[in-house]
Amino acid sequence: MDQVQFFKCLADETRLNLVLLVTQYQELCVCDLTEKLQLSQPKISRHLALLRNQGILQDRRKGQWVYYRLHEQLPTWCREILALLQQNDTFPAAPSTTVHCCD
Repeated sequence: MDQVQFFKCLADETRLNLVLLVTQYQELCVCDLTEKLQLSQPKISRHLALLRNQGILQDRRKGQWVYYRLHEQLPTWCREILALLQQNDTFPAAPSTTVHCCD
């Protein structure tokens, strides 16, 4: 993972919030992310595609739903930075773990 590209990706507030939410909950559906961030599905999907193409996130399909998680080959230094950022409670709380729109 190129350091400059990693930080460029996270410099966007929407992408940062997406990655931090996924980091906290290990895996989230696109529908949960759109609901939590109150953004349109196309906008969320565009940001998720960029994060996936850069190797920060990876996706998994289950029926019609797409779930995102940190890429399994994301370097340790990236995970450590995300863990530090996650300690700062400035990003939105993740969706309820009891009810998901795609369950």
